[in-house]
Amino acid sequence: MLIGVIAGLIGLSFGTFGVLAFRVSEKQRQLVDIAVEELALPAGAAEVLAVVGRAFVVVDAVDGVVRASPAAYAYGLVRGHTVVHKQLLDMTAGVRRDGVIIEKQLELPRGPLGQGTIIVQVRAAMLGEEYILLLADDRTEITRTEEIRNDFVANVSHELKTPVGAISLLAEALESSADDEQAVRRFAKRMHKESGRLAALVQDIIELSRLQGASVAQQGRPVDINAVISEAVDRSQLPAESKNITIVVGGHADGMVYGDPDLLVTALRNLIDNAIRYSPENTRVGVGVRAKEGLIAISVTDQGEGLSPEDQERVFERFYRVDAARSRHTGGTGLGLSIVKHVVSNHGGEVTLWSQPGQGSTFTLRLPEMEGPDVEEEPAAGPKSAPPKHHAARQSHESRAAGAHEQGASA
Repeated sequence: MLIGVIAGLIGLSFGTFGVLAFRVSEKQRQLVDIAVEELALPAGAAEVLAVVGRAFVVVDAVDGVVRASPAAYAYGLVRGHTVVHKQLLDMTAGVRRDGVIIEKQLELPRGPLGQGTIIVQVRAAMLGEEYILLLADDRTEITRTEEIRNDFVANVSHELKTPVGAISLLAEALESSADDEQAVRRFAKRMHKESGRLAALVQDIIELSRLQGASVAQQGRPVDINAVISEAVDRSQLPAESKNITIVVGGHADGMVYGDPDLLVTALRNLIDNAIRYSPENTRVGVGVRAKEGLIAISVTDQGEGLSPEDQERVFERFYRVDAARSRHTGGTGLGLSIVKHVVSNHGGEVTLWSQPGQGSTFTLRLPEMEGPDVEEEPAAGPKSAPPKHHAARQSHESRAAGAHEQGASA
């Protein structure tokens, strides 16, 4: 019994000593951390870092983090008192070894759980005699924008080669067939078609460039969406008549949207022309409109072949064509749906697609409806200030279009 009591007292003494030792150790660790954070930097360095406007990390002789900006932690360059990425440590080692400034553009994981990557321009240099300064600038969006621009230029160059080359060859053939009247007519007709395709491509490129710099907030005004629909349908009548396709308009929206009527007509006409292009002859293209819950929805429905899920994911990309050969044959540039997406986005809306192979497609534009006193202003009725028109006389046609719209609005 006595031995057990003695053993218990000894155990309690060791436990108490262990707790006290842990607390002393923890206190010492905190003091070390504070000392690391408050290490004196070279004169003026702290003031400069406070206003530098870039992510920065200061490391000591063993690459321990002495000081780091909140942006450095947000970028995932630093975790705790540790520099995360080996590429950054290689840069500090190079500066320490050679005494020179090193600058690199790096693509680094944003976090430990695969949250994507970040592209940073990093500059490493000595800071006094003991420290190394890493300055980092986030160039992710700039780099990706440049990649998109380069891809766009490459695609434009490729697309322009085809009609320009065709016109050149046709001109040579025309010159060598000057005495053959039928050949002259045939080649002239093909030249006219290729020049039209070239003109359409150039116009779409100009339109996309204009959209990238457009500010609807500064240039917009109240727009009567019914007049936009009327104007877009009017402009699409000629290609529809060439295939004996009836454009059926259904529904009516009393509300207004705020925006650029010319751009809205362009977007809607692109959808209608696209529906006509991919619809069989002697069919209908439906255009439906309705206002609900602060949004005005316009749907365009065709009776074409429909789109596969793979095509639906890419159909709004620039120069993407579901059937490249058919699109070129029908005069498509591959930019129409990209223009639609840009226009709707600039107006604070969205464009969605419902489609199934063999059942056609429905594209739906959703635009925010105007509210407040601005609605009382005289609306912009469209590029021609034309009153709304009805392009389908029969009520059954209008009902069919409205039904098609309901299908698209739910997509």
